[in-house]
Amino acid sequence: MTGTLRRELIVHRAGPAVTVQDGGRPGWIAYGLSRGGAMDRMALAEAAALLGQGESAALEMAGIGGRFEAGCDLRIALTGAPMRASIDGSPVTWHACHALPKGAVLEIGPLQAGAYGYLSVGGGLMPEEILGAVSAHLTAGLGRAVEAGDRIPVGADRGGAVARRLAVADRFSGGVLRVVESLQTRLFPDAQRARLETTRFTRDARANRMGAKVVPDGAPFGVEGGLSVVSEIITPGDIQVTGDGAPFVLLAECQTTGGLSAHRHGHSRRPAAHRAGARRGRAALPLRVDGGSAGGRGRLSHDAERAAAPGRAAGAAPSRRAGPSGLQAGQRVFQRRTSRSLDTTGKRGAQDDQRRSQRGYG
Repeated sequence: MTGTLRRELIVHRAGPAVTVQDGGRPGWIAYGLSRGGAMDRMALAEAAALLGQGESAALEMAGIGGRFEAGCDLRIALTGAPMRASIDGSPVTWHACHALPKGAVLEIGPLQAGAYGYLSVGGGLMPEEILGAVSAHLTAGLGRAVEAGDRIPVGADRGGAVARRLAVADRFSGGVLRVVESLQTRLFPDAQRARLETTRFTRDARANRMGAKVVPDGAPFGVEGGLSVVSEIITPGDIQVTGDGAPFVLLAECQTTGGLSAHRHGHSRRPAAHRAGARRGRAALPLRVDGGSAGGRGRLSHDAERAAAPGRAAGAAPSRRAGPSGLQAGQRVFQRRTSRSLDTTGKRGAQDDQRRSQRGYG
């Protein structure tokens, strides 16, 4: 409409792994759809604190960011893994919020540590929802990566302070993980489980939103008959041990069923993992990730001083609702239930909208 200011973020350039992400889609695992959403959900919470608003959708940037223009006066927050950034050529601080006036250009370069950085805006990014979220879930064919030429709608911003900084504990160059048992953990011999506690691991460069491989400094892991394990439910955070003996930590867009032997893990900063262990009365296995880098690599080793941490957190009995049909059944559900496009430009015809209903922005 004439005279109406359109609130949008204009994309002039974007790295190959830039997507819109929010908290994901819980509740669809029975249809073969994992939750998805932001890989670093803490980064969304940090952005909400900086902007003085509830959690909202943001741009998730893996490896490198891009070049973005404010289509109106915006407030932005830069959180997650630190990246080089500037506004109209002037460097700006990460883990902070800034003013981005209409027409100003934000350049976000490569990562300096960690794997995923986030660009949030006051009012949140608001492409069209599908299944209750705006996150791109590339594994399931929902949405797509952000591209040059996209104009992503931005919600109304109630305003607030800018030039805020947030003190953030370093979670990009190392940390402690807590590994807890699943139903399959006892399939591993005692010697294998003991070695898990003392082995150092390196995060492999081969990683994506489905999972990350961690390579042991030593002999691989495995169980007899491991490849004949009956499929069961899989959730983000599970650790699968594949045929070559290297564990894979499953992440936001992981599959929903699997038949490889597995452990389950929870981050040490999540109190729920400690509480679950306390209820069961046996020690979980804390592991340490050391030495992260801009390439997203890190080392995983047992923290011997924490081995006496209270509580066992045995994996809960798996739900069988996921069924054997997996992701394909979920995609059929999406096709039946999805009638609206994720196109953010609003300029294409009905036929184009229908054809792109599973693809993403304009």
